[in-house]
Amino acid sequence: MIPIITLSLVFVLIAVRQVGNVRLRIWQIMLGGALVVLLTGQISPLSALKSINPDVMLFLLGVFIIGQALEDSGYLSHLAYRLFHRAKTLGGLVLLIIFGMGLFSALLMNDTLAIIGTPVVLALATKANTQPKILLLALAFAVTIGSVMSPIGNPQNLLIALHGNIANPFITFFQSLLLPTMLNLFLAYLVLRLFHRRHFTGALGRHTEEPIRDPALARIARLSLILLAALVAVRITIVLAGLNIDFKLTYIAIIAALPVIVFTPWRPGVLKKMDWFTLVFFAAMFVLVQSVWDTGIFQEFIQTANLDLAATGVIFSVSVLLSQLLSNVPLVALYLPVITQLGASTKAMMTLAAGSTIAGNLTILGAASNVIIIQNAEKKGGVTITFWEFLKIGAPLTVLNVLVYWLFLGLF
Repeated sequence: MIPIITLSLVFVLIAVRQVGNVRLRIWQIMLGGALVVLLTGQISPLSALKSINPDVMLFLLGVFIIGQALEDSGYLSHLAYRLFHRAKTLGGLVLLIIFGMGLFSALLMNDTLAIIGTPVVLALATKANTQPKILLLALAFAVTIGSVMSPIGNPQNLLIALHGNIANPFITFFQSLLLPTMLNLFLAYLVLRLFHRRHFTGALGRHTEEPIRDPALARIARLSLILLAALVAVRITIVLAGLNIDFKLTYIAIIAALPVIVFTPWRPGVLKKMDWFTLVFFAAMFVLVQSVWDTGIFQEFIQTANLDLAATGVIFSVSVLLSQLLSNVPLVALYLPVITQLGASTKAMMTLAAGSTIAGNLTILGAASNVIIIQNAEKKGGVTITFWEFLKIGAPLTVLNVLVYWLFLGLF
């Protein structure tokens, strides 16, 4: 029971983020939870080490390196001006962020856009003299929702595409999930506007173009960004062609980061300023979640509940709720073989993709991208979003999102 109690305390602490006069960061809370289960012998050091997914850690490391180089060189701010300078109102800017970042997340993966997009929206908020929290929430909801419609939009969709017996993953995902995803992106805009309506009046401050501060580093960072996009395109081609080549996302991120690693050895600041604390959070999360799973409580609950685990309503309920406890990637890794053995249909696979991904809109812990955005915002801009600030908008939005996907998948 110690892992369950520890996980519950982690949730409470992330919600309040404070003990007495001490302000806690998300990574500190999760690291504390992992240390508790380690020190109390709930998980062995070897099992803890094995529980940390190297593919996820290396992928994040590679993209963090690229993102930091883009930011340090000034190229990221330059790109942001090119993409968003036409917005004259907060509503227009939020729409551009939601649909722009949402669509890009379907191609470059939501965690990638979370890493690259956070400093962009923080800079936009400063330049436009507007509320950074609104733009951060827009980014979080955009990369979550936008990634639903693509088999490479997020890691859990990739697992489903590879192991869910889906003949044409890209075609199937787009046919099933494109239209409801576009509708849900617009719903995210409407919900944000409803909750922050007093900030959506009036014009934005003038958004001036940011000069590139380090042209040499900008060229290298741009090369890495082009490599990242090109390698994603190669991966898409491999999947579409049905080639039996294991071209992992890890390889994409590390290869794309090589220009920064190789050609900027004289700039240790890029690595020094990188968000190492978010990597600590993920390593600690893997350890805590594994110790919770090892208790067998969740498995026992599923077996005794006597549920049709392949039914649409059950998949949505289980994936949305348990993703808050186990995170969506471990949940799908565990749930997918269960429904595969039950002979689940393509519709069931799309339901699992939609439910496990849209779970990220409910709470901060529902998606890795949320944690990346909030950790980066705290580190780079001194701005944070509390558990309750996220939940009060995320909860109604999640309900609407689930209803939309449920309706469209019922018609599929």
